[in-house]
Amino acid sequence: MAHSPALVRWLQTLGPGLITAALVFGPSKLTITSKLGAEYGFSLLWIVPIAVLFMIVFTTMAGRIGLATEQSLLSSIRERFGKAAATVVGIGVFLVSISFQAGNAVGVGIAIGEMSHTDANPWIVLFTLAGIGLLFFRSFYKVLEKAMITLIIIMLLSFVTTLLLVQPEPGGMAAGLVPALPMGSTGLVIAFMASSVSIVGAFYQSYLVQERRKVASQSEQRGNDSITGIVILGTMSAILLICAATVLHPQHLKLTSATDMSRVLEPLFGPYASFLFLTGLFGAGFSSLIGNATVGGTLLGDALGFGSQLSLRPVKYFIALVMIFGAVIAIVFGRLPLQLIIFAQSVTIFVVPVIGVSMYMIANDRAIMGDYANGKSARVLGGLGLALIIGLALVNVKTLFF
Repeated sequence: MAHSPALVRWLQTLGPGLITAALVFGPSKLTITSKLGAEYGFSLLWIVPIAVLFMIVFTTMAGRIGLATEQSLLSSIRERFGKAAATVVGIGVFLVSISFQAGNAVGVGIAIGEMSHTDANPWIVLFTLAGIGLLFFRSFYKVLEKAMITLIIIMLLSFVTTLLLVQPEPGGMAAGLVPALPMGSTGLVIAFMASSVSIVGAFYQSYLVQERRKVASQSEQRGNDSITGIVILGTMSAILLICAATVLHPQHLKLTSATDMSRVLEPLFGPYASFLFLTGLFGAGFSSLIGNATVGGTLLGDALGFGSQLSLRPVKYFIALVMIFGAVIAIVFGRLPLQLIIFAQSVTIFVVPVIGVSMYMIANDRAIMGDYANGKSARVLGGLGLALIIGLALVNVKTLFF
């Protein structure tokens, strides 16, 4: 069956947005979202569309920056705010990526280990080596794009099928879209918003748009092509919350990890349901394992003056370094150590507002952006999003240090 040229061109532009969605949707995000449903039922479903809205605002902003300029976003920050600001952002993102990479490696290992009833560590080693191997294909961006799209499809099929199995109550879902904040839910809501409105993921969108322009210059990009990927991300978050609210909340069951959901599903719906959920967890873990490392390695390479193109050998080595650190931490500690979580949160508190403010100011600058500059609605929504991000940072400062 022939496909229309317009449809083919549209599909070609989706890569950067789908990669961003895949790297944001990792095992920790999956656990936080499931805990929201398990502990508070449908009552916090309304926060998903809000998170999706702000993530769309920042990813489209970064996408337009990627289209408007020939240089990387970190280079624009270096020109506008100085070398120190660019170095802080690049090294900060690299450190955060290393700190959270262990969680992605553990997610992959546990998912396959639970499926096959084997130890997780050999799988962590195997899939870390597979991720490093992908780096050295001739066109890493094209391989990355295809891998992420495949993993997104795996996750969607797994979680949608799980949703059909659990048969949620439509009335409960509708009621959950009415804003309410149950007592004791603030901490989880903050964690969900912080993981969903990923400024680092949005920031990297500008790099992905420029990579796509290099490898497929004929594909037309508009800067808002990330919307589809972010909506898919929001859909998967909503499905997870709904499944947990339907299965776990009535039984007052607590989640400590994403694999707990698979164990609960098995006695209710059989091993097939557990296998489906673990397949989705594997997709979340492996996509974030590759994506998170790519972000950290690329920005470190750019900050240190080695460039940011995925075809450059130093950038590939930095990406591999993130993967290796993550695997070693995962195997030695068996999970992400508390000290690393605190370190990562501390770095994030200071780096994320710097990234958000600098990206927002560059996107508003018509001298840099031309016709791609933020319009009135993008300025307003971006300003509200920055207020949210800075507010989350202040709450984290209070939690960590006071």
